[in-house]
Amino acid sequence: MLIAVVNASAQFDPQMGQYMYLAAAYNPAAVGEGDLMKVAGMHRMQYVDIQNAPMSTWFSFSSPFQIGKTNHGAGIRFLNDRYGLFTTQSLYAQYAYRQKLGPGYLSAGIDLGFVNLGFKGDSVNLGKMGDDYHEANDDAVPTGSKSGMKFDMGVGIYYSTPIWWVGASYSHLTQPKVDISGGTAGEQKEVKLAGTMYIVGGYHFRLKNYREWVLTPSAMVMTDFTGWDVNLTIMCDYKDRYRWGLGYRIAGSVNILLGIDIISGLQLGYSCELPTNKLLLESYGSHEIYLAYGFDILKPKRTNKYKSVRYL
Repeated sequence: MLIAVVNASAQFDPQMGQYMYLAAAYNPAAVGEGDLMKVAGMHRMQYVDIQNAPMSTWFSFSSPFQIGKTNHGAGIRFLNDRYGLFTTQSLYAQYAYRQKLGPGYLSAGIDLGFVNLGFKGDSVNLGKMGDDYHEANDDAVPTGSKSGMKFDMGVGIYYSTPIWWVGASYSHLTQPKVDISGGTAGEQKEVKLAGTMYIVGGYHFRLKNYREWVLTPSAMVMTDFTGWDVNLTIMCDYKDRYRWGLGYRIAGSVNILLGIDIISGLQLGYSCELPTNKLLLESYGSHEIYLAYGFDILKPKRTNKYKSVRYL
């Protein structure tokens, strides 16, 4: 044990209980899906009441567009993530080429951007000084606040129809290494962003005898090829305006989801995720707020002017 070298790794990308609403946050091929320009944001507070628990904010803008007879999608996405003494800000430009195929569109997309990772070394609590177990200057801890920025990219494919969708993507394709060195011994300390694969899919079931009701099961599988997790969700939609549902994460949580279309194009969502382990005794669960607005300024506006053939 004294001479063993141990390599530890952990999940980098934050989780979302309402992943079905921000498909392009994990898969660039989903950018520009649909016919509307869209502004969306989500804020997640994880393990409320636990000190230094993760807190994440996403923002995205996307739009479909045409060049000649070809279909495309483009947008930007931003993430601000805080977890313990680490912080992450990332900004990506997204592009997708969309090809009509059967009843839907097959898309291939790419993320290009930068990720900035910081560590608040001056906030590390080294415990009680002056005994045999704590040192004021720990060579393993960077001194002061450190940060570094690296280029990053991701790729994905996505197929969607009005009834179902499926997609696969790979984030952090370049597996960037961010240097946060700064300890007294001058040792190099790097944080490596491991590549992660995401597979998503879902289906809309409109009930035969109750046409105003739609059931939508969906799933997302995540793996960095050393560990994996699965999100399973089922949503119930009434009159294409009110929705609620339940989710389950194999890693250990259940999720309650609510949503409403406030006005045409304006969507509000909320989720409460409760751990199924002992974390439930230490926190008030994790909470998400989602807000999105879709609008169309690309198509020409219709007019109410008509010309009668009687006067031609």
